[in-house]
Amino acid sequence: MSDYATIGVFLLLTVSFPVIALLLARMFRPHPRQEGEKLTTYECGVDTQGKTWIRFRVNYFLYALVFLVFDVETVFLFPWAVQFKYLGLFAFIEMLIFIAILLIGLWYAWKEGALEWY
Repeated sequence: MSDYATIGVFLLLTVSFPVIALLLARMFRPHPRQEGEKLTTYECGVDTQGKTWIRFRVNYFLYALVFLVFDVETVFLFPWAVQFKYLGLFAFIEMLIFIAILLIGLWYAWKEGALEWY
């Protein structure tokens, strides 16, 4: 087989396997009727009070995104810190630039109000 045929076979397998698995799961799963108690809102076993479809302020999501960005960036700092004494001055300057970019991002998020929790 040529290289393109091998790639084609793998492509066919990678596309067909999940499709077949989903179709088989749909065929053999139970199909309960969706009515009455099944359609009620369930939250920790307690009936909800008031409206269940409420709007959340976008600031909560911005706060979470800023946390996620800075949390992931600290993961990049750890390997650098472990190898710090072997990397030399060039890596130290690169890390200072990296931290400066993070601080600029933090300043911008603070200025735009993404860190306000209210």
